[in-house]
Amino acid sequence: MTSPTAARRTFLSLVCAAPLAATLAGCGDSGPGAAAGDGATMWILTGQPAEGIRTDAVETFNDSHEDGRIALSAFQNDAYKAKIRTAIGANQAPTIIPTWGGGGLRDYVKSSQVEDLTPFFDEHADLRDELFASAFGAATVDGRIYAMPCEVVSPIVMYYNKALFDQVGAQPPTTWDELMALVPVFNDAGVAPISLGGQSRWTNMMWLEYLYDRIGGPELFTSIYEGQPDGWSQPGSIEALTKVQDLVRAGGFVNGFASITADSNADQALLYSGRAAMMLHGSWVYGSMKTDGGDFVTGGNLGWSRFPAVDGGKGDMADAVGNPAGYYAMSAKATDEAKQVAMDFFADGLVTEATTTAWIEAGSVPVVVGADEQFGGSEDADWLTFVYDLASEAPAFQQSWDQALSPTAAEALLENIEKLFGLTITPEEFAQAMNATNGS
Repeated sequence: MTSPTAARRTFLSLVCAAPLAATLAGCGDSGPGAAAGDGATMWILTGQPAEGIRTDAVETFNDSHEDGRIALSAFQNDAYKAKIRTAIGANQAPTIIPTWGGGGLRDYVKSSQVEDLTPFFDEHADLRDELFASAFGAATVDGRIYAMPCEVVSPIVMYYNKALFDQVGAQPPTTWDELMALVPVFNDAGVAPISLGGQSRWTNMMWLEYLYDRIGGPELFTSIYEGQPDGWSQPGSIEALTKVQDLVRAGGFVNGFASITADSNADQALLYSGRAAMMLHGSWVYGSMKTDGGDFVTGGNLGWSRFPAVDGGKGDMADAVGNPAGYYAMSAKATDEAKQVAMDFFADGLVTEATTTAWIEAGSVPVVVGADEQFGGSEDADWLTFVYDLASEAPAFQQSWDQALSPTAAEALLENIEKLFGLTITPEEFAQAMNATNGS
């Protein structure tokens, strides 16, 4: 992820706050502020409630590990991205490195900057079994595990306004044809069929992620991710690109969607205020709609469902896309003593009963098998159960493309998606432009 808006859709950064650490030298494995003795260093991202949960986990670990403590530093999302690049280039990375997995992690692996954690998980098979199996894909490079999955899962969900559907006498779409048929129904009723914060671009990307899966199955994007020549020009890709332009031309999205931003929550407001009937967005927006939408959520007007199937497509409607987990890697440049502290933290400090409970109380679904047993006491139990089932039962959980791809390819992707939704390029031109990024 490369834009400030991307911070909103990852559990690693919720609401940005002032960084606790201001200088690079004070946060690496050497220099002022480094961990004392045989300790380790760890960077986290700011924003509550996530920052508090992370800090509590480290403090609890330190209380029981006096001889191998973790020195913690926190940064805002964008500041972190700049600092970690500088730190890694100067061999001053923290022992424990926040990462989104995917293409960024793969770059770390190629430059030998992060430790292979496969032996750790071989030794701690019980810990691996405790985590969603789907969380390990974005942590794996060439069959080896290089990051610790943790924290919460954030799939992309189809939201809808129940009152508006009742108003027109419709049901949530289960197929693409049903969704297209609803477009004129809502437009004739004076309601935008779909809310979209198109200025943010990654919100548009969610539509393609699901269409690629539903049409070509997870194999379609996997082949692109693995560098298949002209992978973006495959028939399934062109079909998906064409379908999304069909939706734009039909008036499926709210007028002026290209000027609406997701970071202002304007797209969510259209849904809960009754001006749009549907919205495809991350599971993380549930909490903000509950906070900002009056009684929209608590009054039972918010509905949610899986993304529709495409007739004749190869994808499974149970497949999911989004953020499979949060991830921490371990610096290959750290001392052996610091690495041991990090592994101890991964083993018994990062995923605990206390952190699982804290994430649930914050309205999120931990990547922990059996976490749903704690949902019963929550007023959000139905929602949490839906997200848990969607993530834990997904035959394939595709990581967000702008995280899976290299930073260079991801930026090209967002630029061309903006043009695609703006109808200024054809599906074939989109594919040609993206094929040019192969190997970048």
